Amino acid sequence: MLRIRLTFAALLAAAATSAIGADAPARGVAYVSNQQGAVSVLNLDTLEVGATLEVAAKGPRGIGITPDGRWLVTANMNDANISVIDTASGALLRQVPIGKNPEFVRVLGQRAFVTFEPQSHPPAAGGKPEAKDAKGGSEDEDKTPGHIAVVDLSDGKLLLDIVGKPETEGVELAAGGTQLLVTNESDNSISVLDVATGRTLRNVPVGQYGNRPRGIKISPDGHTIVTTLELAGKLLVFDEQFTLVKEVSTGKTPYGVAFDRAGKRLFVASNKDKLLQVFDTATWEKIKDIPTGDRCWHFSFTPDDRQVLVACGKSNEVVVIDAQTLEVSKRIGNLAGPWGIVTYPKAMGSID
Repeated sequence: MLRIRLTFAALLAAAATSAIGADAPARGVAYVSNQQGAVSVLNLDTLEVGATLEVAAKGPRGIGITPDGRWLVTANMNDANISVIDTASGALLRQVPIGKNPEFVRVLGQRAFVTFEPQSHPPAAGGKPEAKDAKGGSEDEDKTPGHIAVVDLSDGKLLLDIVGKPETEGVELAAGGTQLLVTNESDNSISVLDVATGRTLRNVPVGQYGNRPRGIKISPDGHTIVTTLELAGKLLVFDEQFTLVKEVSTGKTPYGVAFDRAGKRLFVASNKDKLLQVFDTATWEKIKDIPTGDRCWHFSFTPDDRQVLVACGKSNEVVVIDAQTLEVSKRIGNLAGPWGIVTYPKAMGSID
C-alpha cells in the first residue's frame, strides 16, 4: 500500500500557493499595516519585506485577511473607509465607506467587522492627540457610541451598522463565530453581540478593576476570556460566563494579547514598558519579559508557530522573537509606523 505523508510545512506551502501564486514562500507571508504608508508584505522564508501593497488611502491601521488568503482588508483612519485588496495581484478591488476613524478589523468568512468612532478626531500627521480625561478618554468619546460595521467583502455591501458603547476597540469572535466580544474603552465594559443581528446580548462592566479595556482574546479551548486594561496595567481573566477568575499585573499600558496554539502561554504587548510579556496560563505566573520596541501594540505568531512577529509603530520595525527561547532573533526595520499584523496561512495573534 502506498502511503502519502504531508508535513505541516508542505501543507502551509500548498495553502499559501493557492492564495498568492506559485512563488509563494513555503512558510507563508505576513501583512503589516503601516499607519504612515501602505501594507508591507513579509516573506516568512527570508524574514524580509518582499512587496508593498497600496491601499489608496491614508492611515491604514486595522488589518484582516479572509480564511482562503485571497482578500486583505485595511481600516483607513483618515479616509473613513476600508480597502479590499486582491493578494494574488496586489490590485485594489474596492473601497467601502464606513464612518469616521475606523480602527479594528476582524474577518469571518467573507464578512469584515470593523470598529469606528464617529466622534473621534484623529490628529493630523505629526500632530498631537486630543487631551484625555482621568479615564484616558475625551469628553466627547465618553458620551458618543462607537459602531461596528459589518461588510460583505464580495460586493462591498454594508450589512449592518451596529451601534455600540463609547469608543469600541478590540473585537473577538466567540461561540463558534455566532457572537462578537467588543471592548469599549470609554465605557469600561465588554459587549457581547449577536453576529447575525447585531443585538446586544450582554454588557459586562469592568470599571471596578481598572480603566480602558483594549485587547480581548478567547483561549483555544473556549473556556477562558482575557482582556487587557490599558490604564490599570492589568489583565483580567474570565471564564466563559464572564465570572472573574484572576487579576494579573502586567507592564504599563497593555494592549494586544494572544494565546499560543496550545493555550499554555499567553502573550501580552506592554506598550510603554516596551515589552512582550509571556504568562503561564496554568498558574498565571509570568514566564518572561521580552524587550521589543516603541509603541508595540499588535503581534502574530508565524503560521508554523516558530516565531512571534511584533509590530512596533514608533520604532518603525517588526521585532522577530523565537517562540521557544523567547529571545529576539531579528529586527525588520525601515517600516512606516506599523500598526497591525496578520499572516497567511492564518496564525494565532492579537488580531487574528
